[in-house]
Amino acid sequence: MAKSRDKHTCAFCGAEPGQKKGVFFIPSMYDGLDICSECVCKGYEIISDVQGRKNPAKGKNSPIADLNVPSPQKIKAELDRFVIGQEQAKKVLSVAVHNHYARLKAKFSGADADLPEELADVELDKSNVLLLGPTGSGKTLLAQTLAKMLDVPFAITDATTLTEAGYVGEDVENILLRLYQAADNDLERTQIGIIYIDELDKISRKGENASITRDVSGEGVQQALLKILEGTVANVPPQGGRKHPNQEFLHIDTSNILFICGGAFVGLDKVVKRRRGRRVLGFGDNAGAEKKAVEEDTDNVGKLFSECEPEDLVHFGLIPELIGRLPVLTALEPLDKAALVRVLQEPKNALVKQYRRLMAMENVDLQFTAEALEELADRAVQRGTGARGLRALMEKLMLDIMFTAPDRKGKTRCTITAEVVRGESGPVLERA
Repeated sequence: MAKSRDKHTCAFCGAEPGQKKGVFFIPSMYDGLDICSECVCKGYEIISDVQGRKNPAKGKNSPIADLNVPSPQKIKAELDRFVIGQEQAKKVLSVAVHNHYARLKAKFSGADADLPEELADVELDKSNVLLLGPTGSGKTLLAQTLAKMLDVPFAITDATTLTEAGYVGEDVENILLRLYQAADNDLERTQIGIIYIDELDKISRKGENASITRDVSGEGVQQALLKILEGTVANVPPQGGRKHPNQEFLHIDTSNILFICGGAFVGLDKVVKRRRGRRVLGFGDNAGAEKKAVEEDTDNVGKLFSECEPEDLVHFGLIPELIGRLPVLTALEPLDKAALVRVLQEPKNALVKQYRRLMAMENVDLQFTAEALEELADRAVQRGTGARGLRALMEKLMLDIMFTAPDRKGKTRCTITAEVVRGESGPVLERA
């Protein structure tokens, strides 16, 4: 039964006038529905908290307010300082990242209010990115450079450690926990970060047909990734690990998190070959020439990756639903000898510059001849590990020098030649 209005009791907490110090009553047009000022304030806090979770850009101190969104050309120019080659991949990433954060910035500042009426209610979806490329081609470095440039939280996770919920391994939601920790436990900054999921090809299902048994580290993980990639409010354990019924969770909205996925996708080139190639029947020179042309055209792995279609990824083992949530697809080319020589000396954090600085701290002036750099690039090409293999070669090459340099007195000069790289002679330290 509704309470009489002349009693002026709060319809929510039941308080009466004078019962709470400093609390006044707001009369209502309906009998028995008066509300005290304390309940009004609590209701406002609850509504503000819910709206802030759904759209973190509406907060007064939102990190989006201070977010700098460079143009695609400026983003690519910054990537050029750290990554050699991969022009198409850098262009695709620059456009995707600019559009993603420009969308958030416009939503926060209200810049989209000036749009034509027919476009005012159009909501922009985010475009997650899939990078295809061999190991050592620069996939992880591209993602790291982007996050550093934009000053947003960034986390790298390995898809091989993820399993379907309830099995040994990490739950998919734990990738969000790493981003939360990278944001210094700031929930709002977490929700505008970038997550790079490496080794995505390792969770491909074993066959193209749907499995009738559990595939806990393959198709099961792909299914669990769907909602996170698309955008959902995920329940994340604050300390990681498995979820428990009575545990408190972090509620992280992934709608504004940009996901960049990458993988070597070994064998995908053969899938593309089968789709593009055609069987040659008959006899004579025409058939032989046609077959040879097809074989020569499909020898370049980088070119094959660039011609990859969604159906090829389905044949490889990714489910169509996951491919649909990664609309931006770009391929990285394998680094040849000339590119590896540039990797050694041109980027801002080039290996030659790193070792020169390291040895300068020990009063050693380290120099590399052009022939030595070419020899190092040749050996990296033979190993087939791309730019990642260069560091292993450099560590082996510099071991003896770094072992003896700290004990030498005075400034010393050391020149690395091709003979030193080949092991035909040892490094010589001379007085500068």
